[in-house]
Amino acid sequence: MNELTLFTMALGLAKPWQVVEIKFSKEEGRLDLRIDFPKGAKFACPSCQEASCEVHDTQERTWRHLNFFQYEAFLHARVPRVDCGRCGVHQVEVPWARPGSGFTLLFEMLVLQLSREMSVAGVAEVTSEHANRIWRILSHYVEKARLAVDLSGFRKLGIDEFSLRKGHVYMTSFSDLEGARVIFLGEGRKKGVIREFVEDLRKREISPSRIDVVCCDMWDPYLNGLGKHLPQAAVVFDRFHVMVQINQAIERVRREEQQTNAALKKTRYIWLKNPKNLTEKQAVQLGQLKGLDLKTARAYHIKLALARFWEMADPTEAVVYLKRWYFWATHSRLSPVIKAARTIKRYWHGVVSYLNEKITNGVVEGLNSKIKTAMKRAYGFKHVGYLRTIVYLVAGKLSFTYPY
Repeated sequence: MNELTLFTMALGLAKPWQVVEIKFSKEEGRLDLRIDFPKGAKFACPSCQEASCEVHDTQERTWRHLNFFQYEAFLHARVPRVDCGRCGVHQVEVPWARPGSGFTLLFEMLVLQLSREMSVAGVAEVTSEHANRIWRILSHYVEKARLAVDLSGFRKLGIDEFSLRKGHVYMTSFSDLEGARVIFLGEGRKKGVIREFVEDLRKREISPSRIDVVCCDMWDPYLNGLGKHLPQAAVVFDRFHVMVQINQAIERVRREEQQTNAALKKTRYIWLKNPKNLTEKQAVQLGQLKGLDLKTARAYHIKLALARFWEMADPTEAVVYLKRWYFWATHSRLSPVIKAARTIKRYWHGVVSYLNEKITNGVVEGLNSKIKTAMKRAYGFKHVGYLRTIVYLVAGKLSFTYPY
């Protein structure tokens, strides 16, 4: 077995393709392999698969391949165009690369694997390729894999926003709560992103009417978009976002009261944290503060009472309980608490819907953590499309078909 046959076998080439020339330069740090086909070889038409089509002409092409040890490797070949009697002249697709790419399939799969764990800038450095070329590889395969994800069981949707940078620049993530994966990213957090999401579902031949329940925060543009484009879905407001309302009220009460009571200074997080998560020192301090006649302490007890709503098993009893809580909160003589209670009342239906659906955006919060990691990997990205690509790769649970 000579070296030409060895490299032909190593590349997995089948007739009529074969390695016909090898050039190695230690000084340039590269290996060049020329692939060709014998005179008179015939190929199948890439359009209609008609066998044994004559070669019309050829075009010289080069592809970057996996490194040969520490040396960069390149494949060179003249790619034929065949003259098909049925559908005319078409270029043959070579088995080692996808059409239009300057890289072999194996090199592109290496880029995908590295990008799951490294920043794109890091991948570019390791492979000695420009970052823009790495992004183009990722964009092609990630979008292809995203559209191929099986969403036949998709029924529960989670919606949340995350900040791109300062200045209220947001993106909205749409997640499959049961599959725990991001399935779409939209720019901004206006009602238009709901329409974009629905259009993306239809593009993937998935009916939006399949969605039974949506978990989101109390953001009117989302609600308006859901009412227009997903009217059949029950809306559940995430527990975290509901509790944010009462936590913000407690902080306003504390800030106002600390002006006349120095004991409340530097106690912000004691009132906001879950009692189970308090340190021993914080728990002692909280117990001392609760013993004082403080408005903040009253607001804190109202908060703890609201938290018990999500722990109640019987929906009927829970609704009665929430009504009593609302009466208590609105008669507390604490303006921020009254305002928060009225906000919850305004979105009452979505709050009590939790009792039937029992879902939260906890999965989405976990995915948001992955999104933040993805943003670090995509630092310096030139446009939002790059961020979408890396988020889908990290949090989309995508599957890729690897070539032999």
